[in-house]
Parts: sequence; structure tokens; C-alpha cells
Amino acid sequence: MDILVYKKAKYATFSNNSKGRLYTENESQHRNPFHRDKDRIIHSEHFRLLKHKTQVFIAHTEDYYRTRLTHSIEVSQIARTIARILKLDEDLSEVLALSHDLGHPPFSHSGEEALDECMAEFGGFDHNVQTLKIVTRLEKRYPDFDGLNLSWETLEGILKHNGPITNYKKNSPIGFFIEDYISQYDLEINTYASLEAQISSLSDDIAYNNHDIDDGFRANKFKIRDICEIPLIDKIYKDIIKEYTRIDDFMIIQELVRRLIGFMVNDLLEQTTKNIEILNPKNVKDIRLHDNPIAAFSHNMKKQDKELRKFLYERVYSHSSMDKDRNNARKIIKELFDALINNNDLLPSQVYQLCEGKSLSDKAFIICDFIASMTDRSATANHAKVIHQINL
Repeated sequence: MDILVYKKAKYATFSNNSKGRLYTENESQHRNPFHRDKDRIIHSEHFRLLKHKTQVFIAHTEDYYRTRLTHSIEVSQIARTIARILKLDEDLSEVLALSHDLGHPPFSHSGEEALDECMAEFGGFDHNVQTLKIVTRLEKRYPDFDGLNLSWETLEGILKHNGPITNYKKNSPIGFFIEDYISQYDLEINTYASLEAQISSLSDDIAYNNHDIDDGFRANKFKIRDICEIPLIDKIYKDIIKEYTRIDDFMIIQELVRRLIGFMVNDLLEQTTKNIEILNPKNVKDIRLHDNPIAAFSHNMKKQDKELRKFLYERVYSHSSMDKDRNNARKIIKELFDALINNNDLLPSQVYQLCEGKSLSDKAFIICDFIASMTDRSATANHAKVIHQINL
């Protein structure tokens, strides 16, 4: 089979024009900078940890349910496909998809909400900022620098994949971290990121919406007739049962998700292509300086997507059957944080040493980083161990 080789679009990000890395390194003999970044993410400790972090359903309750790791891999597949069709840089799209959830703490959004509450007096917690912190400071794999020393374009996409960074509190610790880092390495936070970053972000939307349908149905949170209240889903469903007269509900959901992903990808490609034709960008700089994102769904798809999100929120994410798991997750995170911030001697020796002589705020962030890096099961085990020691 012939390998498809294509010429990249003029508005794509070109690795040979990369703005480089914060710390100068010799370039790889066999890989371009973005391919090298992708490999560094895949080999990182925090990427491996995603395999035991919850996506929607608590990771250990059912082997089938998606985790942050499998979700990230699925996002990268969608992003790579879209990048190839739009003649963008596939490696950059993939590395941004693979790294987008590195900063998530255990227990998904329940864990993030609890950690944000724990850190409220210190500026809060944000998983996107935590991702930047991981790849620039917390990963320890190289003797010459902290972090992974990723290329400028990758760091820009990690921080700005949802748009310009304009709403953070500059006088908060999170703000101080962003300000401190961009004072060393200006990521141009007031502009949009590359088109590769934009399609990576929307690929995340496509992946989690569709795969949460799959996991939610398997978890018996809704019936097919329920989700067919959404017109787009109803149309796809009717097309399926018209084509396949003998098919069970499980296979209907598989086919429905497959077709819906294709429908959303095609809509994104069509609308983004229209936006490109209107703007007629000469290079990636034109993409960054535009007033709005170029990658986008059509107005009709945005409406359908909003209905689907509402359905998933009501029938899956906020389902009463998940209250016990959510409350338990928050309890574990809060009690663990409170115990460690008030009893530093319960910390592992390497974390305890980091806290020695530090202010309360600095200690809080060290402990926050420690907890955020945990998997669901390690957070549960550490919580049980710490509470047991306190109660001795």
C-alpha cells in the first residue's frame, strides 16, 4: 500500500520553523521537534498515571469504562485524522491531544472541585494550569532541566487550546505561576493558539460526548429511547434500524456512536474549511492573531452539541446513583489534604523535605501537587493510611 504524503497548508505549524525550547538541546537525528514532544509525553510518569484516573465513572468499578488514559488516546486519534485532512501538523495535534488531561487529579471533576476548595485561600486549583506545571517543572526525567522542555508551540497549545488566557487572577499563586513562566518564556497568552491546538480541543469535545454515551448506556443511566429525544440522535437511530432490522441495543449504541463521531468530524471539517476560506490566512501567525477561533462547529451542530451535553449532564454526570461515588471522592481528597497540611510528618520523606522551611502557601501547593498526581486507587490508599495514623 502506498503511504500518503501530503504538502502541509501554508497556515499549518511547521516544525522546522519552531520557536525552539526554553533550554537549548541538540535536535533529534530522526524526529522533528513535535514528534519528539509526543514521545516525551508518552514516556512521562504523569501520562502513565492517567490509566488509573477516572474519566466519568470511578476507574476501578468496571474495567470497560474509559479512563483518562484511554480518553486521551481516543482524542489523539480524532485530532490526527482532522489534522491530516486539513493538512496541518499531525504530530503537534497528537501531542496536544495526548497531554491535555495530564493535570487532572484523581476522581475526575469531583476530585478537581474538592482540590479547588482545599486550595481556595491559596488561589485555587485548575487542571489546565497543572498540566503546564507538570510539563515545565514537576516531571523529573532529565539532569539538565526540570520538566520535559517541550517546544514553544506545544506549550502554547497546552495553555491556550481553549483560547487566550485572560481571566486568571494575577495576584493569585496560579497567576504568579503563569506570570513567572511567561516572563521566562513568552507564550503570547493574549492570542489564540495554532489551528492544531484548536482542533485538538474540539476533538476532546467529540471524544468525550460520544464515548460518554457509550459508557453511560453500559452503566444503565439511560435507554436508547431517552437519548433519541435529541433530534440528531433520533435521525441516526432511525437510519440504523432501517438499515439493520435485526440488531440489539448494545450494537445500536456502538453504531450510533461511530456515526455520530463521523457526523461531528465532518461538520467540524466543513465549517473550519469555510472559516479558512474567509480568512485566507497566509501563515500560522494569521491564525493566532484572528479575533475568533478558526476551528469550529456549524451553528446547527453547536445547538445539537448543547442538547447532547445537557442530556449527559442530567442523565449521566448528575445521576443520583453517582452521588455516593462523588461524595466519597470529595471526602477522600479533602480529608487527605487537611491531614497532610496540618501534619507534615505524615508526608513521604521526599515531599516532607520539599516542605521544610516553606511558608504555609508554598506547603499547600507542594501538597496539592502531591495529591493531584495520585491515581484514584493511590489516593484511596493514602487516605486510609493517613486517617489510620491520625487515629492511632
